[in-house]
Amino acid sequence: MQTRKLGNSGLEVSAIGLGCMGMSRAFEPIPDRQEMISLIRTAVERGVTFFDTAEVYGSAYANEKLVGEALEPFREQVVIATKFGFNLDPITGVNLGGENSQPGHIKQAVEGSLKRLRVDCIDLYYQHRVDPNVPIEDVAGAVKDLIQAGKVKHFGLSESSAQTIRRAHAVQPVTAVQSEYSLWYRRPEDEVLPTLEELGIGFVPYSPLGKGFLTGKIDESVTFQNSDLRSRIPRFSAENIKENQVMVELLVKIAEKKNATPAQIALAWLLALKPWIVPIPGTTKPMRFEENIGAITVELSSDDLREIESAASKIKIQGARYPEDQEKKTGL
Repeated sequence: MQTRKLGNSGLEVSAIGLGCMGMSRAFEPIPDRQEMISLIRTAVERGVTFFDTAEVYGSAYANEKLVGEALEPFREQVVIATKFGFNLDPITGVNLGGENSQPGHIKQAVEGSLKRLRVDCIDLYYQHRVDPNVPIEDVAGAVKDLIQAGKVKHFGLSESSAQTIRRAHAVQPVTAVQSEYSLWYRRPEDEVLPTLEELGIGFVPYSPLGKGFLTGKIDESVTFQNSDLRSRIPRFSAENIKENQVMVELLVKIAEKKNATPAQIALAWLLALKPWIVPIPGTTKPMRFEENIGAITVELSSDDLREIESAASKIKIQGARYPEDQEKKTGL
């Protein structure tokens, strides 16, 4: 496994991380907990050192508890990222509604995350979503206090605008920004990526495989259970899935030339863009995990990248990436 540094922070992680959200919620019936612990530990054995969770993933803080138990034997080998920012009951984890990045709440939230993750210090602590009621300077100041107290090592932001990133960075240097980014969602290219390059901040794309679409395993015949997040996403309507297959066809074409899979091409594309980009594909299946990390060995030449860019620029992806109410919570 290759490693990368997230911007100028010096935080070194595996070139591909593991997003753990789906192990407790989101895309399918919740998988067996012991199988997920085994998968996380296999990831460590295969060289993955960067693991992503959040207090809001799963009921009753289930995902942080899962990640904490799985990684406890490997604490010195791994980097654990988690997130704060929602109004959750501190005991039950019930979502009480809305964002909450009040400094007092952040300092309360970190104590719960430390216990669930079984760590003394959180490696990377993201604000999950921008809180419109709290100036980002106050949020950055609260995390700065936690860093000085030895409870957090690095500060991150998720789905934040370029302006918000600049304001936060002026108070407490931002190590990484996490946002959705892939060949079928490229909005961060407009302002966020240039800002990160200028400021020396790392970028962590989540859903780098388009919530599974870019693997080539989803077509218009697929039906999603009501518990699956994709059942509510416009981009995953049967009509839009059919229209968007042209992007998969592009990946298949490149993959055939490289003796790779469409998913590996999608990840290799991200890795080839900048040395400070670290995608965190999620999966619950060992076979898919091995496929994902295999993207490390796929080399895309400048000609390959130009071919992908030329073809992709002619494709208009149909459907929004989130339901309207969720999109409003992002800073982009």
